[in-house]
Amino acid sequence: QVQLVESGGGLVQPGGSLRLSCAASGSIFSLDAMGWYRQAPGKQRELVAIITSRDNTNYADSVRGRFTISRDNAKTTVFLQMNMLKPEDTAVYYCNVKSRSRSWALQDSWGQGTQVTVSS
Repeated sequence: QVQLVESGGGLVQPGGSLRLSCAASGSIFSLDAMGWYRQAPGKQRELVAIITSRDNTNYADSVRGRFTISRDNAKTTVFLQMNMLKPEDTAVYYCNVKSRSRSWALQDSWGQGTQVTVSS
């Protein structure tokens, strides 16, 4: 099994910044991609940003230029630096890791979610 531990959410004023972290551990033989999704009340969960095993990145149009996804050197922790936050960024943010076990089974793992609230 894969364990994901998220941290870094909170309350911030519009225009402020937050940094989310997600540490992955467990039965990971190979990491395919790590990403962040978010879900606002009454809305579907949506992709925010993703980084692949080759460090290619992709962002939702609504956050491009404000958010940056990155990983540590060990490539087991993924970060989301969120700048110029807007009230519409308010949501529960979920870390997602797509990995392979030693038997090459695909593992699609989710973090517990961390609340981000942007409000004055």
